[in-house]
Amino acid sequence: MDHPVATSGALDAPSYRERLHASSWFGTLDTALQDALIDIAAVRRLGAGEILFQRGDAPDGLYCVVEGTIRIGATSADGREALLAVLEPVNWFGEIGVFDRQPRTHDARADGNTALLHMPQAALIALLDSSPALLHAFALLLTHKLRLTFIVLEETALLPAPVRVARRLLLMADGYGDLRLGTRRVLHVPQEQLAQLLALSRQTVNQVLKDFQARGILRLAYGEIELLDFAGLHQLAYEVARG
Repeated sequence: MDHPVATSGALDAPSYRERLHASSWFGTLDTALQDALIDIAAVRRLGAGEILFQRGDAPDGLYCVVEGTIRIGATSADGREALLAVLEPVNWFGEIGVFDRQPRTHDARADGNTALLHMPQAALIALLDSSPALLHAFALLLTHKLRLTFIVLEETALLPAPVRVARRLLLMADGYGDLRLGTRRVLHVPQEQLAQLLALSRQTVNQVLKDFQARGILRLAYGEIELLDFAGLHQLAYEVARG
């Protein structure tokens, strides 16, 4: 399926190198591997609501969010949306199709003005074929995401709503485990999106967040959540859950 062509931004890929070092995955790669990835990357910009790819599209390479937000999900024939992830800088995605060469498994859409680094499929495969060290690095990226998937599935099945909300907020603040230079205090996620991510009703999520706000754990604003007390949130997510 054809999608709007994303235009190149004023900045080129090397301009984002320092920002990429906030990624635990990229930041711990050998300098030569970092250079190789940046050398084949181009900046792509999307406007709010613009589609990057949809389920069933041919794989076109690897992406990293460097500005804005990407929503990963799927839409049923009757218009219902399953939201799986809200990716902010500096999350990487699209690696499954790089390896299995199969169609995209989900939709990716910009949630606001967004900039991405794009490593095209053919160039990336050629790079992987020439570098066993990079293959190992991508194996770590894939297993990290698989581990997160298992954790989320278990939490959805076993944990009460307040604990699930607290854990997801911590996970998002930590860039899904890929931020190595600090933790986000402000999450740009509307309550409706958070409810979709957790497979909970918006009313339930709203009640939980208001309770957290009353405890001084966070502050609610339009379209965002500011985390004020990480220790308190961690206690709600883990210590209370074990009680």
